[in-house]
Amino acid sequence: MRNKNFTERELEVLEYLMLGKTNKEIAEILMITHHTVKAHVASIINKTGAKNRLGAAMIANANGFTNPRLS
Repeated sequence: MRNKNFTERELEVLEYLMLGKTNKEIAEILMITHHTVKAHVASIINKTGAKNRLGAAMIANANGFTNPRLS
């Protein structure tokens, strides 16, 4: 991944991206707006160098990203 300096919230969003959650589902889980989730997803895509949310999730998975909170 290009930049591993994710914010805590970006890491939370990334975890749910990897689970296949939609922006709406992530927003409901984290109790934030879907617009805020969209901004976090855009930042994650930029930081991973991916072309889209699926690519970001795949890059994170390929780099061994896991979260003990969701395991």
